[in-house]
Amino acid sequence: MPSPPSAAEIRRQFIDFFVQRASHVYVPSSPVVPHDDPTLLFTNAGMNQYKPIFLGQVDPHSPLAHLTRAVNSQKCIRAGGKHNDLDDVGRDTYHHTFFEMLGNWSFGDYFKAEAIQWAWELLTDIWGLDPDRLYATYFEGNKKLGLEADREAYDLWLKYLPATRVLPGNMKDNFWEMGDTGPCGPCSEIHYDFRPDDVRAKERGDVLVNADSESVIEIWNLVFIQFNRIGPTELEPLPANHVDTGMGFERITRVLQHKASNYDTDVFTSIFGAISTITGARLYAGGPDSLKDPIDTAYRVIADHVRTLTFAITDGAEPSNEGRGYVLRRILRRAVRYARQTLGAEEPILSRLVPTVAEQMGGAFPELRKDPAHVAAIIKDEEEAFARTLDHGLKLFEDAAANRAISAEEAFKLHDTYGFPIDLTQQMAGERGLDIDTDGFHRLMEEARERSRAGGAEDDGANKLLLTTKAVDSLKHLNVKPTDDAPKYDAKKTLARVAAIWNGSDLDENLVARNTRPTDRFAVILDKTNFYAEQGGQAADTGRMEVVSEARSSVKAAGDPGTFIVEDTRNCAGYVVHIGRISKGEIRVGDRVELRLDAQRRAAIAANHTATHLLNLALRNALGEHVDQKGSLVAPERLRFDFSHHGPLSGEEVSAIATGVRENIARDLPVHAQTADLDAARKINTLRAVFGETYPDPVRVVSIGPPVADLLAGPDNPAWMDASVEFCGGTHLPSTGPIKAFALVGEESVSKGVRRVVALTGVPAEAAIKLARDLAKRIDGAASLPDSHLGAELGAIGEEIDHAEIPLEAKAKLRVALGALQGRAKSAAKEAAQAGRQHAVDAAKRIAAEASGPVIVEQVPAGADRGAMLGARDTIRAKHEGAKVPDALIKQGLKAGDWVRAASQACGGKGGGKPDSAQGGGTDPSKLPDAIEAARAFVAQHAR
Repeated sequence: MPSPPSAAEIRRQFIDFFVQRASHVYVPSSPVVPHDDPTLLFTNAGMNQYKPIFLGQVDPHSPLAHLTRAVNSQKCIRAGGKHNDLDDVGRDTYHHTFFEMLGNWSFGDYFKAEAIQWAWELLTDIWGLDPDRLYATYFEGNKKLGLEADREAYDLWLKYLPATRVLPGNMKDNFWEMGDTGPCGPCSEIHYDFRPDDVRAKERGDVLVNADSESVIEIWNLVFIQFNRIGPTELEPLPANHVDTGMGFERITRVLQHKASNYDTDVFTSIFGAISTITGARLYAGGPDSLKDPIDTAYRVIADHVRTLTFAITDGAEPSNEGRGYVLRRILRRAVRYARQTLGAEEPILSRLVPTVAEQMGGAFPELRKDPAHVAAIIKDEEEAFARTLDHGLKLFEDAAANRAISAEEAFKLHDTYGFPIDLTQQMAGERGLDIDTDGFHRLMEEARERSRAGGAEDDGANKLLLTTKAVDSLKHLNVKPTDDAPKYDAKKTLARVAAIWNGSDLDENLVARNTRPTDRFAVILDKTNFYAEQGGQAADTGRMEVVSEARSSVKAAGDPGTFIVEDTRNCAGYVVHIGRISKGEIRVGDRVELRLDAQRRAAIAANHTATHLLNLALRNALGEHVDQKGSLVAPERLRFDFSHHGPLSGEEVSAIATGVRENIARDLPVHAQTADLDAARKINTLRAVFGETYPDPVRVVSIGPPVADLLAGPDNPAWMDASVEFCGGTHLPSTGPIKAFALVGEESVSKGVRRVVALTGVPAEAAIKLARDLAKRIDGAASLPDSHLGAELGAIGEEIDHAEIPLEAKAKLRVALGALQGRAKSAAKEAAQAGRQHAVDAAKRIAAEASGPVIVEQVPAGADRGAMLGARDTIRAKHEGAKVPDALIKQGLKAGDWVRAASQACGGKGGGKPDSAQGGGTDPSKLPDAIEAARAFVAQHAR
C-alpha cells in the first residue's frame, strides 16, 4: 500500500486537478485580513474575495471582471462574528480558528452537474476514497420561501451513490447564505464515514450525518448560488448561476492520511514538536483518549492559535482592544493560559513558535517568510504584557471559585484589571463546573462603555447615497453602462450625459434632482466623468456640473437648467457616483452637463500624491528594505503614510527622509504613467506594491524618473535602481518640481511595528517652514529680554513649538535652542523665588511682632509663591505657638474652612479645609484687598 500523501501534496493535487482537467484559473489566496471589506472581521470563506462577482458589483477594470472559473486554497479565520469556531478548538478534533479552504468556483459558467461530477472524480478516482464511506446531502426545500426540493442535485448524486446515502437537509445545513441579504442558494455536502468496517456493517451511518459526530464529518460543500435574497421571505432568481465549493484542507488531509483526528496529521506535527522542545512537556499523544487528556488539549489550542496569530499579523492585523484586534488578543491570552497552567511554560512560548509556522506553511504562502521576526516581536510583547497580570488574575479566579460561582463583579474585574476576556473566564469556569453571571458582566461592561463613550462623527449623508446591490441591478436593467472614467486624469472641462439620478431609495429614468429643501442631496451618475472617485487613499474630487441649456429639449424644459455642486465622488461597481446638492434649477436624466473640477483642490491632491511616492522611496532608502506601505491618505491639505518599522525615527533618520524627498523635488523629475500587463509589470525590480492589494490587469504603473516603457523593456539600468515605481491609479503632477516645498511635520506609532508620518507640500509646507523660522527669531529675541520676562516668553514659545505644524527637523533644533535659554530662566526664577520667600518671611516677622489679639489678618508682599507663603506661616507660628484657629473660636463659629472660603470667593477663587486650618486661592490678584476685608468681616461676624 503506497504511503499517504503529505499535506503539501494534497493541496497541490487539488489545485492541479481543477487547473489541468477543468481549465480553472489559479487565483492566489487573498489576505486573511479583508482590508477592503469592512463587513468582515476576517476572511472566513474561500468565496470572500469573489463577493463583488456574486453581488454584481465587480469593477470592470478588476482582474476578477472576466473570471469564469477559479481554484485556490484560501486562508481563513473563524473566530468572531457569524462564523466562530473558537469555543470548539481543543474540545474536538476537527475545528480550527485558522484553516485552509480548498475551493473551486464557477461564475456563470458550469453548474451542478459538472461540480458534482468533478468532486466525485477527485475524491474517488484521484484520491481513491472508498465510495461506500461517502454520503451526500441535498436541500429538502422550504415551503415558506416557496423553494422546492433540489431534485436536480438529488438525481445527479444517484449516478454515484445509492439513495440510502443521498440525504435531505434543511435550511440550516443545506441552504447557504452570504448574509441577511444577497446571493444564496442550495448546497450539497459530502460527508465521510470514519467508522471501522465491522461497525459500519452493523450500525447505520446516515443518522450521524450533520449530527456533530466525530465519526461522520463533512469534508466538502458544493454551493449552488441561484438566488438573491432581498428580504426575510423574498428571494429572486439571479440572472446567472454560480458554483462556490469549499473543502476543509485539514479535514481532507486527515481522511487521506488515515488519521483519527485533524491534529494527528503532518499539518500539526512540526508545531507539536516545537511546543514539546520549548516547554519540555511530553509529546502530543493523540489517539482515542486525546479529548480527555488536558495536555493534548493544550497542544491543540496552542498549535491552532499560533497559526491564527501568525497569519493574521503577517497580513496586517494587530492585537488590540477593539474589532479584529480584540479577537486576536483573546486568542493569544487563551493560548497563554493553557501554556502556563497546563504545560508549565513560564516564559513566552507563542512567539518562539512563529518560525516553525513560517517554515512549514511558507511554501504555499510565501508572505510568511518575509519578516517572521516582526510577527514574533508583536506576539512576544503581547505575551509579556498578559504574563504581568496572569498570575494575579488566576489567584482572583481561584478565590472566586471557592464560592462555587463567579459573580459579575469578579468577571468584570478579571476583564478590566487583569485582561481576562470573558470567554476565557467562561472557559475556566466551565472546566470547574462553576456558574458565571454573564448577564451581569455584560451590564457592567455596557456601563463602562457609556462612561467612556465619546460622541462620534456625524453622518453627512454621503453613505446613504452609495449604490446598493438593488440599485446596481436596476442600473443594469435600465441598460446604464458603467461610467467611462478615462478622462479623470485630465482636469479640463468635460461634457457628459446624465445617465441616472439616485436619491438613496429611488432610481428611474424620470427622477429629477431639484432643490426642494436645502438638505436634499442626490447621487448623479454620468456616462463619463473627469472627477476622480475616492480610491486607494486618495481623496475624491469636488466641483460642479452645469446643465448645458441649449442641449435641453423643449419637452424637458419644465425647470431651469441646474447647477449641481459635487461634494464627494465614489465608485460603486464601476459606476462613478457624484454626490452633492442642487444650488439652482434642476437636473434631469438625459441632460448634457459640463463638468468643472475644483482645479486648485485637484492640483494640491496631485502634489501630495506625487510627494507620497517620493516619501515611500525616501523611507526605504533611509530605513531599509523592510519598509512596506501599510496605508495612506492623500488629501488636498496634507498627506499621511503608514509603514512597517520597528521604532520611532531618530533625528538623523527624519533629516535623511526629508532631504531625500526635497532633493527629488529639486531635480524636477518627470512623472510617467502607463498601463501594462500585470505579470510583466511585477518583474520591474524597483517596483513597490502594497501587500494584499488586488490590482487590475492591465495595471497602471507610475514611475518618477525613467519612462515606464523603458522599465518594462529592460535590461535594468543601474541609474534606475533609485527610482520610484508603483502601481497606482491616482492623479499626479507632470513632474516633481511643482511640488515646490515639502515638510515632514508628524511621526507617531500606529500599532506595534507600524509607524505613521504626516507631511505637507506646496503652500502649507512653505507656511510651516516660515513658522519654524519665525519661532527661531523669537527665541533669538528672547535672549535679550530681562530675566523677569524671560520665563513667560519661553513658555509661550514652547507651547507653540509643541502644537504647531512645523518641520520635525526644525522642531528638534528649536527645542535645543529653547532648552539653552530655559536654564537661564530657571536660575532667574529660582533666585526670584528665594528673594520672595525672604521678603515674605521678613514681613511675617514684623506681623508677628505687632500682633496683639488672638486673630491675625494681614497681607504678605506681592509676588510671594506658595513656598514663601508657607515660610511666612511658619514664622508666625514660631512667635505664636500653635498658630491655628483655637477650639474656643471654632465654637463661636470661626471655622478655618469657612473663613478661607469667604476670603477666596472675594478674589474669584475657592478654598476649604479643616475647622482649625485651611487654605485657598483666587484668580484675580487685583481683588486681594477685597479678600483681606472679607476675612476681617468674617472674623467680626463669628468671633466676638
